[in-house]
Amino acid sequence: MGMKTDLGIIGSTEYVEIAGIKKVPAKVDTGADSSAVWASNINMTEDGVLSFTLFGEKSPLYTGERIETKDFVARMVRSSHGDVQIRYKVKLPLKILNKRLEATFTLANRSRNSFPILIGRQLIEGNYLVDVSKTVVARKNRVSSKHLNQELKENPLKFHQKYINSREK
Repeated sequence: MGMKTDLGIIGSTEYVEIAGIKKVPAKVDTGADSSAVWASNINMTEDGVLSFTLFGEKSPLYTGERIETKDFVARMVRSSHGDVQIRYKVKLPLKILNKRLEATFTLANRSRNSFPILIGRQLIEGNYLVDVSKTVVARKNRVSSKHLNQELKENPLKFHQKYINSREK
């Protein structure tokens, strides 16, 4: 089976435009089925209109503009931590690599995530190929393993109790 060459090649991180907001950092995750966007102030009217704002007030991307829609569904989503959440799923205009799409996103609180948007397989498939060696958005410095391994070497049992046992409780 030959590869489709008309697909755009995206990296593991990209800047995208969503609902008119430009230069939004997004993480491309081929392990995730669906895509998610950071949404806040999620409300429902009596006649079933869902409203929300993109991002949170502390985000430099936050505009405060309310988005309202009747075109949404509820979805059970398993998070990367394994817990199941019920989220709304909406369609939003998205632009990646000069290609405009109407993309489906679950609304999530991504305030703790490095990336306010996660792009999953359903959006990638048929539209893009992913080159994981390509990163467009510079990632923040990760926690160094060097000091962790120093701590491990100094006292293996204390290290185990602090980091490993504490997780399993």
